[in-house]
Amino acid sequence: MSIAKVEPLTTSRALRGPFDYRLPEEMAGVEVGRVLRVPFGRQRMLGVVVELAERSELPPERLAEPLEALETGVPPELVRLGLWVAHEYCSTPSRGLRLTLPPNPGVRKRRERPRVEHAEVGEATADRPQLLAEQERAVTALIAALDDEQGAPRQLLLHGVTGSGKTEVYLAAVEAALARGRGAIVLVPEIGLAPQVVARFRARLGDRIAVLHSALTPGERYDEWRRLREGEARVAVGPRSAAFAPVCDLGLIVIDEEHDASYKQEGDPCYDARAVARRRAEDCGAVLAAGTATPRPESWLELPRVELPRRVDGGGMPPVEVLDMRDADPRSGPLHPATWEALARVRDESAKAIVMVNRRGFAPWLTCRSCGHHWGCPNCDVSLIVHRHARRLVCHHCAHSETLPPACTACGSTTLSRAGLGTEQIEGLLRERLGPLPLFRLDSDTAGARGAHARILAGFDRAESAVLVGTQMVAKGHDFPQVTLSAILDADATLRFPDFRAGERTFAMVAQLAGRSGRGAAGGEVIVQTLAPAAASIVHAANHDSTGFLSGEIERRRALRYPPFSHLTRIVLKAESEPRLDGAAAKLAELLAANLPAETDLLGPAPMFRVRGKYRRRLLIKAADRGRTVAAVRAAVERLAADRGAKGIAIGVDVDPQ
Repeated sequence: MSIAKVEPLTTSRALRGPFDYRLPEEMAGVEVGRVLRVPFGRQRMLGVVVELAERSELPPERLAEPLEALETGVPPELVRLGLWVAHEYCSTPSRGLRLTLPPNPGVRKRRERPRVEHAEVGEATADRPQLLAEQERAVTALIAALDDEQGAPRQLLLHGVTGSGKTEVYLAAVEAALARGRGAIVLVPEIGLAPQVVARFRARLGDRIAVLHSALTPGERYDEWRRLREGEARVAVGPRSAAFAPVCDLGLIVIDEEHDASYKQEGDPCYDARAVARRRAEDCGAVLAAGTATPRPESWLELPRVELPRRVDGGGMPPVEVLDMRDADPRSGPLHPATWEALARVRDESAKAIVMVNRRGFAPWLTCRSCGHHWGCPNCDVSLIVHRHARRLVCHHCAHSETLPPACTACGSTTLSRAGLGTEQIEGLLRERLGPLPLFRLDSDTAGARGAHARILAGFDRAESAVLVGTQMVAKGHDFPQVTLSAILDADATLRFPDFRAGERTFAMVAQLAGRSGRGAAGGEVIVQTLAPAAASIVHAANHDSTGFLSGEIERRRALRYPPFSHLTRIVLKAESEPRLDGAAAKLAELLAANLPAETDLLGPAPMFRVRGKYRRRLLIKAADRGRTVAAVRAAVERLAADRGAKGIAIGVDVDPQ
């Protein structure tokens, strides 16, 4: 008798498998990773075979048989990876395994070729150029690891300034892996970066690459997933979910812009694709290459480095001018006079510029100057954002929307104040002062429609002269040689967040935006507007000095016992009833306090602002022993989830929160 141990694909945290099913003769060929349709109580549900056995603890007559063996299945290595994610991030086996499966695994889909919009942005040729000596050294190091040469590290940090040709190194390494009969995965932090990367990879590798990301239709994603599973495609390109791509004989994983926080999943399981990639590389003997101009302290300390210290075009890094906005004339508005002058030169010289303000909308809040009334969201304890073009007030957490009022609803006054900066406001100011220069705005409001992100970047790329204004989306990895000016407004905004990573994020944001300028023969310049010109992150970014910034940041974290010198775990509980929520949070804190390792800090439960009509409480754990802490959290959460008194309480665990 053959027994299949099956994890049901259920959303319940309280339900724990695997469960034994007796395989009939016609299913004798079922292997680990196969998706089955099984009876489960009075229900029928899908499940994944996680193990095969010859006997069960239950007698044969008590074992049910699967109803159907689907065509869908994943390799055993991905089953192990999905279960590892569930265990490592205190999730459920079902949620971990779902990450490895194609969309809607129980539905047979029509197969269609994906309409991936990539060719519009930039031009890619099969030739892009003679490698510099340091690029050759990087490729040689990766090939040595692929060939498993003695002493060659199998995980590397490719630390290169912006424009240093990291993508060419990735391409050469992927080609080397393919030449050795191995497949590859190339991770990018966001969908918006995929078009340029895909264009370059497809020009060199043709149909050997497949693209996986959430902007594709389920049918398109399934088709690309199938091509990888069956070996028709050997290279997967995409954001964090591509870490689970079913690439055959995986030999290389590339993590481009490895510093980017987008690699962390927000929903359960809150996995970090960088950690998943490292685990998968270790499990299947693959080489891992993580590349960035602004490394995280964790990567800087843990990975051997290969340096790319200069740009491939031979030009130097663009000069950075830091403008102290404390001394600026308030009548000049949100842009310093020197910024206006630089933008006017861009217009007059028929060049291009990128302007970044890290907040979408027109203004962050609306208030009445007469009575002080403030417009907040009825579902969330946050301000409504002014969207002037749509004449709406919008909540960026729950999407609640209401008409922008002409007068105060409390006192009737028309003296309404729209305070703060937003991309929509800056776009309007630039149109007024720089017309008829074409202007493009890139943020989640303009890029929400299918393919809009690529179309906006393509329009900016094709324009003879233009300005691109937007949020952090405009700073991430784009290569536009005609850009001669990069400007960031309110550069210290992220420093005001109560987050120990605030300095790291500010440094990366400024340095990455600076790297968009001066990639062509005309050179470039960078302007940084800030209220904190002496902040270490601003100073080091202005000097393109990642080594200096990391040196100070690492010592600060060591002194304060912040990661990577400790490990954080955050638990968030949500419920519509505040008293029941407080009771559950107190119970969880009690369970944790009894089982956490010594010398562990447990903070909370602390209140968080309400979101989507639900109250929230947070607990934060700071510990030296990661493994024992995760185990204690997992056990406490499972006990609370099984408690009938906690019914209706949503529990989210974020290990290594970003």
